[in-house]
Amino acid sequence: MHRIVHAMAKVTALFGGLVLVVLVVLTSLSIIGRSLNKALHGGFFQDNLQGVAQVLLDLGIAEIRGNYELLEAGVAFAIFAFLPICQFYGGHASVDVFTSFLSRRINRWIIAFWEVVLALVIVLIIWRLYEGMQRYIGNGETTLFLQFPVWWAYAASFAAGIIAALVAVYCAIVRVIEALRDQSILPQEDGAH
Repeated sequence: MHRIVHAMAKVTALFGGLVLVVLVVLTSLSIIGRSLNKALHGGFFQDNLQGVAQVLLDLGIAEIRGNYELLEAGVAFAIFAFLPICQFYGGHASVDVFTSFLSRRINRWIIAFWEVVLALVIVLIIWRLYEGMQRYIGNGETTLFLQFPVWWAYAASFAAGIIAALVAVYCAIVRVIEALRDQSILPQEDGAH
């Protein structure tokens, strides 16, 4: 079970990383296109190279239409895609100033408690995400420029969120077992140094 959960978390994070790389390239191309379009409409090109400027503008050099819509949907998916791996490795931000002087066993119980709380919060978020997706499926709302259904972005985030919820519940159970046995099963970040 441990290897399956770890594999799900890794694969989901890889998809999230791939989406982020695509978004970086898309955003970079959009910024370059917008800058070139502005320059081609500027005084230098219009005064000295109007024909060249017009040819390039006719080719469609401009900002990528709908870039913000894709960016918004992609970043939402990436956030949910990175949650499982972060959860599995205990990589969430933590402040251990007040707990560093406590025994290892007490710290295990504190970690287990917060792991259970976080799992419940992730399940709640995914449930509400599902409800939002259902609402957008029902009303048929689309994005402004690309006109793709808004629920598609919710569905992508929901799919990654389901894996995040499964990993979170698994990690919560394992952290409680770790506290009961006073032994490490999952990897654990040490917090800030």
